[in-house]
Amino acid sequence: MTVYIDPPTWPGHGRLWSHLVSDVSYDELHTFAERLGVPRRAFERDHYDIPQHRYADAVGAGALEVSSREVVRLLHGAGLRRRKGAAQPRNA
Repeated sequence: MTVYIDPPTWPGHGRLWSHLVSDVSYDELHTFAERLGVPRRAFERDHYDIPQHRYADAVGAGALEVSSREVVRLLHGAGLRRRKGAAQPRNA
C-alpha cells in the first residue's frame, strides 16, 4: 500500500493542510486513513485533508512525502482525479 502526502501549505479554517492521496484506489486511501484515525468526513472528492499537526503521523504511518504538483500528477495518472463540481460515484 502506497499513499502520498504533500506539504501542509494549504490554508483553511485558521490552519494549514496537506492532501493525502492514493495512486491505486479510493479503497486503499480509505483504509490508510482509517488506520490513521482520520474521519471519513475529511475525504473531499479524491483526497483526504490532513491538518498540519497530523502530517508527521501520516508520514510515520507510511505516507510518502511528495510535492503538491506530484499529488495532482499521481491522481491524474491513476485516473482518480476529480474536479470540483464533477459527479461523484456513491461508493467513493
